[in-house]
Amino acid sequence: MMTSDIPNAPAPAIDIRCLRVDYGDFMAVDDLTLSVPQGVVYGLVGPNGAGKTSTFRVLTTLMEPTYGEVMLDGVDVLEDIEGVRRILGYMPDLAPVPSDLKVGEFLEFHAAAYGLASRSQRRERVAECLEEVSLTAQHDCWCKELSRGQTQRVVLAKTLLHRPRVLMLDEPASGLDPLARRDLRNALRKLAESGVTVFVSSHILSELAEMCSSLCVMNHGRLLASGTVEQVRTQLGRTERVLTATLLGRHEEASAWLASRPSVHDLRVTGQQVVFGFTGNDDAQADLLDGLVGLGIRMRAFEEKRSSFEDILVEVAENNRRP
Repeated sequence: MMTSDIPNAPAPAIDIRCLRVDYGDFMAVDDLTLSVPQGVVYGLVGPNGAGKTSTFRVLTTLMEPTYGEVMLDGVDVLEDIEGVRRILGYMPDLAPVPSDLKVGEFLEFHAAAYGLASRSQRRERVAECLEEVSLTAQHDCWCKELSRGQTQRVVLAKTLLHRPRVLMLDEPASGLDPLARRDLRNALRKLAESGVTVFVSSHILSELAEMCSSLCVMNHGRLLASGTVEQVRTQLGRTERVLTATLLGRHEEASAWLASRPSVHDLRVTGQQVVFGFTGNDDAQADLLDGLVGLGIRMRAFEEKRSSFEDILVEVAENNRRP
């Protein structure tokens, strides 16, 4: 059995060691080692073919790996499948709901399948789960009348009925509008605050950056980076930014001073704006701002632009092609 590497530290909710998944001669997951702490929303991102689906299938007990060790909340996924399924909640992409049932009926049916014998127990638990996903008012609505976002949250409520300690969500925000994504994001954060670990897979990095406190990036079965959004940027070498200072005069003086800074490059002046690339860290950027203010240069705005997460993922896919 795997244990935490730090004495007296709580066991990670998800602990993956040297995971490999082969399909014949094709290696889908290549020696993946990853640890996810308890009570977080953690994202797994990568382009199609990155190995996300195979990793999810192993974690959700749907397939055996070629080799490796996997623990969910201290339970061995490969040795105790039934024990894992008691603590695991799995929400697949585009999970269906029946059109001829009301929301409450649909959830009570699954509550009975999870072993809640009395009707009062089932109703109480259904009400609790609907409240957790902010759908109490939809209890008596027909499932066919729900919006896409409401349907996703009903499926999430169904996944929560047996009080899982680890949630596995595959593309949960697929096709949702911004308002529905916000509602889902809030529901997942509330769950993490209650101690549930939420592991989310998606190919849309910006979607995960909004939802997750930490994430990892995979491509061709390999782990490329993991940590907070900023740590992932640093590990992937995508920390460069473009800065724009909108000045109220003294543009030449400001440009000359900025051009002398070691982290500034490709500087240009456009009207009132001085635009330049910057490779320094946050402290160095703050020093730039302090320096301009110290020169007595008045600024109307100081703005930052970084590569979008979609751009980063495209670069990852293009720069890490299989030989």
